[in-house]
Amino acid sequence: MSPSYSVIVPVLGEAARINRLVDHVRAVGYGLPVEIVVVDGRPGADTLAALDRPGVTALCAPRGRARQMNAGAAVAGGDVLVFLHADCALPVGAFAAMERVLASGRRVGAFGLAIRSTRWSLKLVALAATLRSRITGVPYGDQAIFMERAVFHALGGYADIPILEDVDLLARARRAGMRAGFARGRCTASPRRWEADGVWRRTFANWGIMARYLLGASPERLARDYPPLTEEDTP
Repeated sequence: MSPSYSVIVPVLGEAARINRLVDHVRAVGYGLPVEIVVVDGRPGADTLAALDRPGVTALCAPRGRARQMNAGAAVAGGDVLVFLHADCALPVGAFAAMERVLASGRRVGAFGLAIRSTRWSLKLVALAATLRSRITGVPYGDQAIFMERAVFHALGGYADIPILEDVDLLARARRAGMRAGFARGRCTASPRRWEADGVWRRTFANWGIMARYLLGASPERLARDYPPLTEEDTP
């Protein structure tokens, strides 16, 4: 029997794209009964106010991607939790690809990364990120991390930290003997972060954040160099 899926989307100022995202997830699901959980971290809940698609579980949570995703996971009913950033898109056949990974015995997984741009520099960034994640077994959140719901709760969910919550969770999974599997296809991320900050400036800053994290810098300190970017911030 195929597993059921819950797609959890943390949002902050995503009113302009939320309905398209819901339509996208349902289209990729090819009619599967995929649960979609949208968690707004803004007190005014402007994204939820713009959400007009029926059948979506919508809730508010304290601001912070980790807190929002934990809140979504707490109400999700699917066997498998899929954590999808609001500015990312799943590949065609995503759920069948995830099922193949899970059927192989992997209990945690993700996709490769693509960036929605024709710029060669961003294609190179996406390729490097995909290779890095496959080598280390630790994908980032913009690669649509998915895992069995029981595993997520056994790991204690996302740590309440402002940045690198994805790296922390996958590192804990590895220590528990669960290396991430990689599903066929690539999760496509918006280029808005790189376009706002500059491709190489943002890329080198990301590398610096990870290096400092591995050297022991706290996520709270690192978060100062990675402020949230929402629709209204996009050039």
